[in-house]
Amino acid sequence: MSWTQAEVRELKEGRYVVIDEEPCKILSIQMSKPGKHGEAKARIDAVGLFDEKKRSIVHPVTHKVQVPMIDKRKAQILAIAGKEVQLMDLENFENFSLAITEEFEGQLHPGEEVMYMIALGRRKITKV
Repeated sequence: MSWTQAEVRELKEGRYVVIDEEPCKILSIQMSKPGKHGEAKARIDAVGLFDEKKRSIVHPVTHKVQVPMIDKRKAQILAIAGKEVQLMDLENFENFSLAITEEFEGQLHPGEEVMYMIALGRRKITKV
């Protein structure tokens, strides 16, 4: 299992939440006051970690949501082939390939170390 559960009221800006099966970083949270017969609600605005799409959800503050387990790791660049980079994890020496996002085009060079993250079984380079 690559996620845990948390109540909406426990979430904070800058942390992560799963919306539509996509791990997202929380941009903002607005809480409303409880109504006459209801409970307080929270509106969460977030952006997808892998697709960069903005998403919003509204839930009661006691509602349980999924929080992805984010694993941040270091890797060494082995080779670059077109729009793909071959990496080796510096902890377990596993080799894998990732697509180079526009953000890192021209910044990656063989032999350098990069930071990457794993969330819900998917990987992404986070910084050079």
